Amino acid sequence: MSIRGLKKKQPKTFKVKIITVDAEMEFSCEMKWKGKDLFDLVCRALGLRETWFFGLQYTIKGMCTWLKMDKKVLDQEIPKEDPVSFHFLAKFYPEKVEEELLQEITQHLFFLQVKKQILDEEIYCSPEATVLLASYAVQAKYGDYDPNFHEPGFLAHDELLPKRVLRQYQLTAEMWEEKITAWYAEHRGIARDEAEMNYLKIAQDLEMYGVNYFPIAQNKNHTDLLLGVDAKGIHIYSINNRFSPNKSFEWSSIRNISYSEKELTIKPLDKKAEVFKFFSSQLKVNKLIFQLCIGNHDLFMRRRKVDSIEIQQMKAQAREEKARKKMENQRLAREKQLREEAERAKEELERRLFQLEDEARQANEALLRSQEAAELLAEKAQIAEEEAKLLAQNAAEAEQERQRLEITALKSKEEKRLMEQKMREAELIAVKLVKESDRRAKEAEHLKQDLHEAREAERRAKQKLLDITRINYP
Repeated sequence: MSIRGLKKKQPKTFKVKIITVDAEMEFSCEMKWKGKDLFDLVCRALGLRETWFFGLQYTIKGMCTWLKMDKKVLDQEIPKEDPVSFHFLAKFYPEKVEEELLQEITQHLFFLQVKKQILDEEIYCSPEATVLLASYAVQAKYGDYDPNFHEPGFLAHDELLPKRVLRQYQLTAEMWEEKITAWYAEHRGIARDEAEMNYLKIAQDLEMYGVNYFPIAQNKNHTDLLLGVDAKGIHIYSINNRFSPNKSFEWSSIRNISYSEKELTIKPLDKKAEVFKFFSSQLKVNKLIFQLCIGNHDLFMRRRKVDSIEIQQMKAQAREEKARKKMENQRLAREKQLREEAERAKEELERRLFQLEDEARQANEALLRSQEAAELLAEKAQIAEEEAKLLAQNAAEAEQERQRLEITALKSKEEKRLMEQKMREAELIAVKLVKESDRRAKEAEHLKQDLHEAREAERRAKQKLLDITRINYP
């Protein structure tokens, strides 16, 4: 086959941009593709198997509508853009999120969409509940709270509360962060998917959760009302109250829904009950209501039947994945606990080491002081010993002088008397010198004793320093 022939056979394509809640993707779509072909391509790209909750939404002439699966994309009234933009969003909501949302990607997409609806005030939420929901959103994003890492101001760039709540209370951003962080700290140990599921379990109990509202008029009087379609049925609201319906039709009590141009009819299962008719301003609105009713009713009936093989397999895989993640989270929590215990033990050892080093420093200083005192005492003892020797020498010289004077005193009585007087004086001096010598000798003995004690203290200080060094550096 020629290259020209191959070129002719290449399908013509056009570009589409798919916008999810947190990302954008671009695809090349063949001219002949139906809505389901494009939808399946997006689901494969996302790794999504629970496709029945989602759809491709686009806006045309100011009205949001959903891409039909059974019609060609280009045959539908889509925007004339390049690329054509579609929003990949949840079209139908589960009755019980914990039982029906099996895949983590499904749960994550629902979490992001519901959070955006609450922040954009499409779903009303009380201020107290918004703070709790914000704390689960923070847990899902940042993991466990760590006061050393999550310092004041770490939520400054996160949109966590509806503007209505911020306007309602005169609180600073720091005060709101403190309130959210108080709840956030309580969620320690909760994994990201668990935090998102806890968020959805709280959100699903809100009155406006999962409800699509449409302005309608009842009867020919054109009483303005709101019609709401959700996973449980059809609800009729007064125009200024989207919380408490005036009338509700559960899917199980509806026999038939039909529309003709601008009129839509709800026939209850009880044939005696009144048939409810209402009007909308546009045929397209009736078609959209009708599509949502069919899709929600199909899911309502599907939930009450035995699960298909595919759903059973997905539930089994979900249970296995949850069990695996639970074990993994437990392992990670245990490792984290061991790391924290090791850090605490390390800090205690460092503190003990610092304490021992301080004790060693003090012992070393005491040893130096003991050595200085011993040297001083040794010097004093040496001086005292020299003084004692000098005094002993003076005492000996005095004794010699006394003997010489005693011999000289024999020469004459007067001289003897004088000599005796001098002798007595010399004896007194000698006695004083002897006493002084004894005192100095005793003082030298005491100094020697002090020197001995100082050297003993020095020895003990050295021994203590050696013991401490041996403890620190085994």
